Amino acid sequence: MTSTNTVPTVRLNDGTEIPQLGFGVFQVAPDKTSRVVESALEAGYRHIDTAAAYRNEEGVGHALKQAALPREELFITTKLWNANHKREDALAAIDRSLAHLGLDYVDLYLIHWPLPMFDDYVEAWKALEEIKASGKARSIGVSNFLPEHLQRLFDETDTVPSVNQIEIHPDFQQRELQQFSLQHGIEIEAWSPIASGKLSKRDDIQAIADKYGKSVAQVTLRWHLDEGRIIFPKSNDAGRQKENFDILDFELTPDELAVFDDLDQGESGRIGADPATADFR
Repeated sequence: MTSTNTVPTVRLNDGTEIPQLGFGVFQVAPDKTSRVVESALEAGYRHIDTAAAYRNEEGVGHALKQAALPREELFITTKLWNANHKREDALAAIDRSLAHLGLDYVDLYLIHWPLPMFDDYVEAWKALEEIKASGKARSIGVSNFLPEHLQRLFDETDTVPSVNQIEIHPDFQQRELQQFSLQHGIEIEAWSPIASGKLSKRDDIQAIADKYGKSVAQVTLRWHLDEGRIIFPKSNDAGRQKENFDILDFELTPDELAVFDDLDQGESGRIGADPATADFR
């Protein structure tokens, strides 16, 4: 992991540098997305995470156009939706996403969910290999993939994913999945990094926040950064966006990191769907 003057970056297994702190637009209404992303860019975010399924790629694209920032300063992620795992559907899907975003390429393109019951995520991954080779995505990765899904990609395709975007927050840390991914050179992105705001009320966590003059949400986001994960908190509120970005001026100690590690509740802490059974097609 390396650092810039502001946001730290992680070097992916294909050499791409990804900003470790980004901004997510999950559940941001399409008609509000442009305004929300514009204020996030004003706050300093340069890594934006969207998806075809969010139906707000056009709003992201409008905000990027309005901001008129150099393309090389931006890192844009979008995701292949579940209904488009077949090769021809995937190749058409990236073109639609690029048109919505107003871009010639995305920096990272992910398979959104594996949907093992349909057994076509390997075909989808081979399509993403083609997409990367075409230059329409600088890096490719997966989201919500478990070890058995990743192992099939290792066994049946030529490219190791650059990232695995999975649910991680203090109550649900998925340590075994994180370790398996990292052992194979796959960086971890944490979705729902502050558990949709349902953070611990424990006195020891509040004491850490008080020590640094930060909120519990801020020290929780810092915990992710200090453990090397890529995160993209979201908020429609410009003030909260700035607060979530204001986590670059301190680091947690090993003992403080251990306090967060102790919060893990295993499966009972999960707030999203289980990738082994999730069927959103």
